[in-house]
Amino acid sequence: MRAVVQRVEHASVTVDGIVVGQIGRGLMVLVGVTHGDTNDGAIKLADKLAKLRIFSDEDDKMNLSVVDVEGSVLVISQFTLYGDVRKGNRPSFVDAARPDVAEPCIETVVSELAARGIPVATGRFGADMDVSLLNQGPVTLVIDVE
Repeated sequence: MRAVVQRVEHASVTVDGIVVGQIGRGLMVLVGVTHGDTNDGAIKLADKLAKLRIFSDEDDKMNLSVVDVEGSVLVISQFTLYGDVRKGNRPSFVDAARPDVAEPCIETVVSELAARGIPVATGRFGADMDVSLLNQGPVTLVIDVE
């Protein structure tokens, strides 16, 4: 499982011009699922996101988590994180998991974050989404979880 995490002042996702998910300060997380990923990996990712210390403390050091700052998380499924462009110019998505595998993993990430008391918003699985965000810092990390 792969995630691109951005520290944001705010973020939202729309489908067909309608806002389906939005947050204030927190994390915007694009999540890709590959073959063999399981709910165990999804739980590990949620735990990592909840504890990830990328918010600044009073000394301007990245020591605080999204829980510490009482932030929110916007989770968006993103199969293109497993796009492969090593050969040619058109991405191959053979490493991306099929929806019947990916969607339950994404749902587990969301439910595990919520179980930790973190407000969570989502995109719409499989939809053509427009994402808007204000990346704060900017801080962007790529996390791979097995």
